Amino acid sequence: MRRLHKSSGEFFVVVVSARKGLTDELERLARGITGDPSPRSLDLLWSTGEMHSVALLTLHLEESGVAAVGLNIHETGLRCNGPGQGERSVQSLSSQIRRGFDHHSVVVVPGFFGTLTGGTIVSLGRGGSDLRAVLLAYELGALRCELIKDVPGYFTADPDTTASAEYLSAISYDRAIEMAEGGCELVQTVALEAARDRALPLVVRGLGYTVRGTVVSADANEERTCAAET
Repeated sequence: MRRLHKSSGEFFVVVVSARKGLTDELERLARGITGDPSPRSLDLLWSTGEMHSVALLTLHLEESGVAAVGLNIHETGLRCNGPGQGERSVQSLSSQIRRGFDHHSVVVVPGFFGTLTGGTIVSLGRGGSDLRAVLLAYELGALRCELIKDVPGYFTADPDTTASAEYLSAISYDRAIEMAEGGCELVQTVALEAARDRALPLVVRGLGYTVRGTVVSADANEERTCAAET
C-alpha cells in the first residue's frame, strides 16, 4: 500500500458503497419510524452509510501511509436533473476530484448518490455505485474501470447453484448486458450500457481470488489485450 503515494503518475479514484446489508438496515429503521418515508428523507438516511465507508477507508489508507483524501457527496460533483437510475439524469462532474490529486494519490468518494441542482442528495438506484464509477473513470480519462464484487468475476451460470458453471475471463458488453437483463445482477445494466457507449473497458473481480477477474469490452481482441494488461 505504501508504494501508492511514492509511485510516479499513478492515481486512483475509489468509489465505495455502504457495507453489505446496511442500506436495507437503514430502510427498515426509517420504516419503523414511519410507514411511508419521503424519498428525500430516505436518501438522506441512506447517504450516511456511504459516508461511513468513505471515512473508514480513508482512515485505513492514511494509517497505511497512503496519501489519500475522502470527499463527501457534494464535493464529488455528480449533478442530476432529477431522481432516477438513468444515465441521462447526470448533468456534470466537478473538478474537485482532480484537485484532490494535487496532494494525494488516492481519492475516495461515495457511490450511489448525486445531488440535484439545489444541493438535495438523491440516490442513483440499486447498483448506482457501478454507474458512478464508470462515469468518473471516463470523465477522468482512466484506462479502465475496475468493479470489485464479492465474486471473482462472471460465470456461465450461478456458481453457487450450478456445479458446472465456468469462469469467464472476458466477455463483450452486449453479453454482460444480456446476462444482467436475464437476472445476473453482478453489474448494473445502466452502468454496462454507459461503459459500452464510451468504449470504456471494465474489469469485474473480487478480492482474495487467484483469477484476475472478467474483462468486459467491445470484442475478443480488445478483451485479450485488456486481460494481458490487468
